Amino acid sequence: MKRPVRGLPDPKKAAAVILKGTKLRPRLGMILGSGFHGVTSLIQGEVDIPYGELPGFQRPAVPGHEGKLILGQVEGIPVAILSGRCHFYEGHCMEAVTFPVRVLAEAGIRDLVLTNAAGGINGKFRPGDFMLVRDHINFMGVNALRGPLPPGRERFIDMTSAYDLGLAALFQKAGKLARVRLREGVYVAVPGPCYETPAEIRAFSILGGDAVGMSTVPEVAVARQCGLRVAAISCITNLAAGRGKNPISHEEVLAVGQQSKESAARLLGQFIKLYAGHI
Repeated sequence: MKRPVRGLPDPKKAAAVILKGTKLRPRLGMILGSGFHGVTSLIQGEVDIPYGELPGFQRPAVPGHEGKLILGQVEGIPVAILSGRCHFYEGHCMEAVTFPVRVLAEAGIRDLVLTNAAGGINGKFRPGDFMLVRDHINFMGVNALRGPLPPGRERFIDMTSAYDLGLAALFQKAGKLARVRLREGVYVAVPGPCYETPAEIRAFSILGGDAVGMSTVPEVAVARQCGLRVAAISCITNLAAGRGKNPISHEEVLAVGQQSKESAARLLGQFIKLYAGHI
């Protein structure tokens, strides 16, 4: 049997491990970036599976990323939550970075919510704000769909509507109900791990970028190839280079993410509640 991605097992194998451990059949998937782990407190009947027990999954080495799959129910909806992700800048290939998305698709999810920590480019953004991603610009230097074509998938994916309007509308309503300021904008993806220069941020701003980060875009591409509807939320954890007076640090990113975790949990919780009423 042809392997769908080079050097990695068939995603169906990892999906089989997930489904064997629970009677739940997840419909909604989430990938939690820094600052979003508070939503796990809302899960009922949870089953935790460390990434090390899932074939093909890489263990994150970055603080703020736990490295486990959580299965359970929120508002009666079966969910599969990836608590933490591995990143391209850690040295992983794109196939490994996006492999968990393929596994969730094989496990049966229909919709995927991606979250991340991001630097604010837009002059109106402040640390602690949240941004609903309306579109993105890929500056990572590679496309996640490059390489051998997985069986049964299309190669040339239309990204005109990469972010689902229906899911976005639910998030807009969820923001109001949760009393969380939810801005909207364009996410710029860069490879990292160093932060951007002020000149780069000025360039991204001219191109229409509102926030910048080091993840999410590869996962979006693979999710769309797998036929999943996608929504994405950024937590603005810092002002991008040249936008503030202080140097940027990962400690600041983690600190603001920690301060925002209750707001993030309310936002995601309200979204899932609304999602449950629309399926």
